[in-house]
Amino acid sequence: MFTSIRKWWARFQVSRPELSKFVMFLLLSNGVTVLQLALMPLSRWFFDTFTDLTGVGFQVLPVGSNVDGGQYYTFDYAAGALPEGGGGLSYFLAVQLSLLVAQVINFFLQRNITFKSNTSVWVAAGWYAAAYIVITFVAAAAQGFYKAPIYDLFMNIWGWGATGQVAADVLTMIINSAISFWVFYPIFKLIFRQQAPAPAEVTAR
Repeated sequence: MFTSIRKWWARFQVSRPELSKFVMFLLLSNGVTVLQLALMPLSRWFFDTFTDLTGVGFQVLPVGSNVDGGQYYTFDYAAGALPEGGGGLSYFLAVQLSLLVAQVINFFLQRNITFKSNTSVWVAAGWYAAAYIVITFVAAAAQGFYKAPIYDLFMNIWGWGATGQVAADVLTMIINSAISFWVFYPIFKLIFRQQAPAPAEVTAR
């Protein structure tokens, strides 16, 4: 069975090279998303249990105002536990640690399996890091719109308590991953290129 699948996939890669890359990118990205979903609650548990960083606010880069007139921050992690607070520096570090671990793994999987790139790994890593920073800012700015309402819905309105917190963790990470997914694919196509091998030199006779 697996032999037949491998043969079919090999034919599919030849007949539909771009589509096969997108399918593989989709599969690997979903696997990385599952990893992020597992890491996020563990990261939050670690920082909440072994540090006091939930009480340390992390609200930086003000950009305009909320609909209620309050200051809107790109990174908005007010001190205090969710949903009353913003999770503080503890929540910020948990999000970034989960994303960092998953994206480092994703980098090598996509480079070696999806795009089979043979260009410089260091150049690709540099561009990848730059793209990761930009996407982190974009995703963080977007999170300011949906994070607090989601936690309030699951924990207070629906009354799920601690279970609602875990569910909200999962949903916010899925949204964050979806943003990364649609932005990273075109970037990967640019940085994970395949260079044609140099023509063999003709040996003088």
